[in-house]
Amino acid sequence: MIAPGEWLGLMGGGQLGRMFCHAAQALGFRVVVLDPDAEGPTAAVADAHIEARYDDPQGLIKLSQRCRAVTTEFENVPAQSLQLLAATCRVTPGAHAVEIVQDRIAEKAFIASQGVPVAPYKAVRSESDLRSADSRLFPGILKVARLGYDGKGQARVRTLDQALAAFAEFGGVPCVLEAMLDLKEELSVVMARGLNGECAVFPVASNVHHEGILAVTTVDMQPAAKSAEATEAALAIARGLDYHGVMCVEFFVLGNGQLLVNEIAPRPHNSGHFTMNACVTSQFEQQARVMAGLPLGSTRLLAPVVMLNILGDAWYPDASDVQAEPDWSAVLAIPGASLHLYGKREARRARKMGHVNIIGTTLAETIAAANQVVKILRLPVAA
Repeated sequence: MIAPGEWLGLMGGGQLGRMFCHAAQALGFRVVVLDPDAEGPTAAVADAHIEARYDDPQGLIKLSQRCRAVTTEFENVPAQSLQLLAATCRVTPGAHAVEIVQDRIAEKAFIASQGVPVAPYKAVRSESDLRSADSRLFPGILKVARLGYDGKGQARVRTLDQALAAFAEFGGVPCVLEAMLDLKEELSVVMARGLNGECAVFPVASNVHHEGILAVTTVDMQPAAKSAEATEAALAIARGLDYHGVMCVEFFVLGNGQLLVNEIAPRPHNSGHFTMNACVTSQFEQQARVMAGLPLGSTRLLAPVVMLNILGDAWYPDASDVQAEPDWSAVLAIPGASLHLYGKREARRARKMGHVNIIGTTLAETIAAANQVVKILRLPVAA
């Protein structure tokens, strides 16, 4: 066990790292972050900051000398860096698991190998792969295999010609072509797996995306349909990866009720932000508990909850480029609303700036309150 008062290390300086810092510090730990941005959201709150690239040997040595355990706040930390750190300190999640999840081709093959269904797809490494693709994959979505997120590095393609054009626009990098499906619902399972294999699963969340970015997450006291099936699939994936840390598995529910895995996030997830106000233990506290070798916390849901993402668009009241500060007083006047802002210096359209968690006595009451926030902040999707 790593006792409170000791140092925990973090690779990555975004908002997930900032919220991890707050949770770890609340447990009494000190946090050192390695990140190239001196003014990032995490650097502003961490106890120490190593300003270096994620593959910088000297920076990695400094990090490993300062702390006994290291975690990540985004999935594109170089797996080789995690391997180097693992020689001298505990790393959660491990390099092997992260390396699989960093590549959509490897990720989908792994998920299928665990007996968990994924959407029909084809690995695309060349134009010839596209030309030989099954016609049933059109219309589809072409996604870059690495470094894509929040709808970036994706293109909807209805025909082979459109797919070829998108592949060329992406620079001919490896991609996956996925069939476009009849989606009824999108779910996510956020869970933690400890060093001893102990697992703790949060309630299954129902999600709505807007233009490729999560907009609304809803969790009721009554489990969502397909919750048990989704939970079992997520557990199978975590065990198969020998995963240690917090992980999210995103699912599609098709019109015929079939459940498919969309992708894995080897870290806390946007759809797990509801845990900060609605569960006994947050996903970020759970992340600190895992890396310190502490018992996992309770994932019990305390109240129905709606999480609303706040993008930089909320600072732009109209089509012009003139910014106006959102009415935070009006948001905080709504009973059950908790505001979480990420400390980013510049509000840009489509940039994640914060979120609001709204809890209530009933789901209907919670949704009604959430929609007041939607109206105040002019968010694009109602709860």
